Amino acid sequence: MRVLVVEDEALIRTDLGEALTAAGFLTESCRDGAEALFLGDTEDYDLVVLDLGLPSLDGLSILRQWRDHGRVMPVLVLTARGTWSERVAGIEAGADDYLPKPFHMEELVARARALVRRAAGHGSAIQTLGDLRLDGNQMRLTQRGRPLKLTALEYRLVVYLFHHRDRTVPVTELLEHLYGDDESRDVNAIEAVITRLRRKMGTGAIGNRRGFGYYLRGTAE
Repeated sequence: MRVLVVEDEALIRTDLGEALTAAGFLTESCRDGAEALFLGDTEDYDLVVLDLGLPSLDGLSILRQWRDHGRVMPVLVLTARGTWSERVAGIEAGADDYLPKPFHMEELVARARALVRRAAGHGSAIQTLGDLRLDGNQMRLTQRGRPLKLTALEYRLVVYLFHHRDRTVPVTELLEHLYGDDESRDVNAIEAVITRLRRKMGTGAIGNRRGFGYYLRGTAE
């Protein structure tokens, strides 16, 4: 899952990035409102964590413009004040959730996971498919009750396929959501991760429609 953190305070921005990365997200960040507006308009994020008090352009203006431009990614708004009127303004501008500062990082991570799940149409942190069971809160994947040891990259790929299990996911989309704007990665990187996962999960667990992409079967062969 790819998340953009928009926060002008360097320490908070770093802490947010570390917490979300540890929770299995591919995390990118920026501190400037104008840059955030551009990134949200041109990149495909699964979630944005958006501070309201930003240089050059405030968070509410950014959010309104994203929604006006048809951008539908979930947005978790952060604010230093957290008054009821500001919460209403954020929700009316298109925020999906609201968290006043100071906050516990564990709560932010929990809210972030819930927003991404709901956006994909999944209400529960626990999802099953075939003989696979994914516990998003524990970052744990089991197969027939047996825990699978996955790298961070392998885990992110499985989670993304779980969230989009009703369709075949193109390789270009997997590249974007696993590696972000790292242009050095190509289709071979995804194929290498898929190969490792098939060794651990069985060759039938991840299907491939040649020329289209990959999908999660959830049943080993």
